[in-house]
Amino acid sequence: MTQTIKLSQARIGDRGVITQVGDHCHHQEHEVELERRLLELGFVEGARVELLHEGLFGRDPIAIKVDDMRVALRRHEAASLTVELDAA
Repeated sequence: MTQTIKLSQARIGDRGVITQVGDHCHHQEHEVELERRLLELGFVEGARVELLHEGLFGRDPIAIKVDDMRVALRRHEAASLTVELDAA
Protein backbone atom coordinates (compact mmCIF):
# COMPACT_ATOMS: atom_id res chain seq x y z
CA MET A 1 0.00 0.00 0.00
CA THR A 2 1.34 3.43 -0.90
CA GLN A 3 1.13 6.55 1.18
CA THR A 4 0.57 10.07 -0.20
CA ILE A 5 1.99 12.98 1.81
CA LYS A 6 3.18 16.54 1.38
CA LEU A 7 6.94 16.63 0.77
CA SER A 8 7.27 18.86 3.85
CA GLN A 9 6.18 15.86 5.99
CA ALA A 10 8.88 13.54 4.62
CA ARG A 11 11.72 12.19 6.72
CA ILE A 12 15.32 11.54 5.74
CA GLY A 13 15.48 8.58 3.37
CA ASP A 14 11.87 8.84 2.20
CA ARG A 15 11.55 8.27 -1.56
CA GLY A 16 8.68 8.64 -3.93
CA VAL A 17 7.13 10.23 -7.00
CA ILE A 18 5.62 13.70 -7.26
CA THR A 19 1.89 13.42 -7.93
CA GLN A 20 0.89 17.09 -7.67
CA VAL A 21 2.70 20.42 -7.89
CA GLY A 22 0.97 23.32 -6.15
CA ASP A 23 -2.41 23.38 -4.51
CA HIS A 24 -4.15 24.40 -7.73
CA CYS A 25 -5.68 27.27 -5.78
CA HIS A 26 -4.31 30.35 -7.53
CA HIS A 27 -6.00 33.04 -5.47
CA GLN A 28 -2.71 34.55 -4.35
CA GLU A 29 0.07 35.64 -6.66
CA HIS A 30 2.86 34.28 -4.43
CA GLU A 31 1.35 30.76 -4.74
CA VAL A 32 1.43 31.03 -8.53
CA GLU A 33 5.04 32.26 -8.40
CA LEU A 34 6.10 29.42 -6.07
CA GLU A 35 4.48 26.81 -8.32
CA ARG A 36 6.24 28.28 -11.37
CA ARG A 37 9.59 28.27 -9.54
CA LEU A 38 9.18 24.65 -8.41
CA LEU A 39 8.35 23.57 -11.96
CA GLU A 40 11.44 25.37 -13.29
CA LEU A 41 13.59 23.55 -10.71
CA GLY A 42 12.38 20.18 -11.98
CA PHE A 43 9.63 19.44 -9.46
CA VAL A 44 7.20 18.12 -12.07
CA GLU A 45 4.58 15.39 -11.78
CA GLY A 46 6.24 12.01 -12.23
CA ALA A 47 9.69 13.14 -11.03
CA ARG A 48 11.37 10.85 -8.49
CA VAL A 49 12.36 12.52 -5.21
CA GLU A 50 14.32 11.52 -2.12
CA LEU A 51 14.84 13.53 1.08
CA LEU A 52 18.59 13.59 1.70
CA HIS A 53 19.17 16.01 4.58
CA GLU A 54 17.43 18.27 7.10
CA GLY A 55 18.69 21.45 8.73
CA LEU A 56 19.69 21.29 12.40
CA PHE A 57 17.22 23.85 13.73
CA GLY A 58 13.58 23.14 13.04
CA ARG A 59 14.56 20.57 10.38
CA ASP A 60 14.69 23.45 7.87
CA PRO A 61 15.83 23.72 5.09
CA ILE A 62 15.72 20.27 3.50
CA ALA A 63 17.92 18.85 0.74
CA ILE A 64 16.05 16.86 -1.87
CA LYS A 65 17.25 14.73 -4.75
CA VAL A 66 15.01 15.35 -7.77
CA ASP A 67 15.84 12.80 -10.47
CA ASP A 68 19.62 13.43 -10.81
CA MET A 69 19.71 16.92 -9.26
CA ARG A 70 19.95 18.12 -5.65
CA VAL A 71 17.88 21.07 -4.47
CA ALA A 72 17.40 22.80 -1.11
CA LEU A 73 13.91 23.98 -0.15
CA ARG A 74 12.23 25.42 2.91
CA ARG A 75 9.57 23.17 4.39
CA HIS A 76 6.83 25.71 3.62
CA GLU A 77 7.83 25.51 -0.07
CA ALA A 78 7.91 21.70 0.04
CA ALA A 79 4.33 21.78 1.39
CA SER A 80 3.24 22.66 -2.16
CA LEU A 81 4.37 19.25 -3.43
CA THR A 82 2.37 16.05 -3.01
CA VAL A 83 4.40 12.83 -3.11
CA GLU A 84 3.40 9.18 -3.32
CA LEU A 85 5.97 7.37 -1.18
CA ASP A 86 7.53 4.11 -2.31
CA ALA A 87 6.34 1.05 -0.41
CA ALA A 88 8.83 0.09 2.29
